[in-house]
Amino acid sequence: MASTAQARPEGDLSWQEVGALGLRYARIPLALIVVEAIYWFITMPSDTLAPIQVTEAYLWNAATNLLFGEGSATLSTHNGWLTRLDLMHPNFPGHFDSVGLYVSDECAGVHEMLFLSTLVVMTDGVPQRQKLKSIAVMCGIVYVLNLARLVVFYPIALNGCTELPNQQACLQDMWRWHEAVYEWGFLVVLVGMWLVWFVAFGGPARTLASTKGATEPWRLRPRWSWGRPQAVWLSVAAVLLLLAVSNITTNEEALEAKATLDMCEFANLLSAECGQAQNRWDDAIGYAWSLSALGLIIVGGTLLVVERPNADGTWPSAPTVDSTPAEPRIKGHHQKRPGSWKKGRSEEE
Repeated sequence: MASTAQARPEGDLSWQEVGALGLRYARIPLALIVVEAIYWFITMPSDTLAPIQVTEAYLWNAATNLLFGEGSATLSTHNGWLTRLDLMHPNFPGHFDSVGLYVSDECAGVHEMLFLSTLVVMTDGVPQRQKLKSIAVMCGIVYVLNLARLVVFYPIALNGCTELPNQQACLQDMWRWHEAVYEWGFLVVLVGMWLVWFVAFGGPARTLASTKGATEPWRLRPRWSWGRPQAVWLSVAAVLLLLAVSNITTNEEALEAKATLDMCEFANLLSAECGQAQNRWDDAIGYAWSLSALGLIIVGGTLLVVERPNADGTWPSAPTVDSTPAEPRIKGHHQKRPGSWKKGRSEEE
């Protein structure tokens, strides 16, 4: 007799499989939040990524002079680092016919590289070596795209200042371009790059296969068993994170230094007071970063466990709790005889 059950079309996912995929992908936002927190603490001090900023500024200056003529840009120092670029043209506003810009740690493109690398690392079903190669290629692409974004500043500013020469309003198009890229432009590009890479390597099929068998020598998984030591470590991490946050939010000396530093940057001032405020704020951020980094490491080491596959290639499964009540252990001379007590008594008589 033919079976009445209909076979599921190939490629379709059951609701159970969809739920499993959803739970696995839920780790990605959590990882991004952790990376964002670490990056925020790293880049709070000025010029945290100075070597990368200097390299970016040097290439930006060279490309601008090559594409738009020698003397269209000059490289100078900002906070002691060669990260300032002055775009030069007679139509640009100001007494020096220039537009002063500099490569900050946020403009270096490292933020975007970390974001994209986290997406790749958290994708299941792709060998670790392939992930590392993909990250190297993608970070190279992001670096080039970020450099192209900086080079485009000159023609945009020149176009606006040709129509409104020597007026500050001519730079509005350049600032709009800068804001658009940072508000949504780079996010669209990064997510698009990851989606193309994700589909090219099998997409959901690989992730679904990874839930059924082990294809990598190791993996990180959430901790299954919890006890008092884990609770103690998480409490220590929470205290460290609270101390880190309070050091930059309630420390009066640090807050005064930050207010002075903001005024110096707004007015473009260079003075001994501004330098001292910079040093005090950097010290406060460095102390907060040390505490928060230690706390995040403790949290990661407590929540995650490094796991290796079984001998047959499958991943160990989570331990299940047996709900069947165990039979009580009774000593032999206390064991109850079968039958009713009346029947047992009559037999003895």
